[in-house]
Amino acid sequence: MERLERIRRHQLYKECMDVIDRAEIDRIYCLHNLEHSLDVARIAYILSLEQGLSLNKELIYAMALLHDLGRSVQYRTGENHHQAGGPIARQILMDCGYSEEETRMLVEAVIAHQAPAEDKENPYRTVLYRADKLSRNCYHCQASDTCYWKDAERNHEVRY
Repeated sequence: MERLERIRRHQLYKECMDVIDRAEIDRIYCLHNLEHSLDVARIAYILSLEQGLSLNKELIYAMALLHDLGRSVQYRTGENHHQAGGPIARQILMDCGYSEEETRMLVEAVIAHQAPAEDKENPYRTVLYRADKLSRNCYHCQASDTCYWKDAERNHEVRY
């Protein structure tokens, strides 16, 4: 997965992750680090297999690595990280050799990953939303009393 390594080594990716890591150094809630991104990727891949979607594994991992990069903008300006992440993801994907069609699908998923949707035209979007939510272990969180997630959105037990 050479293109994935290009993403990981991309200067803009590293800069965004550094901003996020610094901003979240004392955060008591879920982090948006590489570990979270890889959890999302693995869960999204499992969902794809279980649902018979046959999504491209490399594209799933690329999408997961990029999905929260907009937080680097949000922490500086307050802009919504979903929207802010679109242009960042687009630039990195194009620089790393992804096609225009691959880039379009993944950027759409990054921008829309805050809202549940069954998107038959772009199943990456649906899988990203579900995997992002399933990656959180709310039932084991020490900060659940003050978390902004609605109770209905939280994972109260091990779910798949």
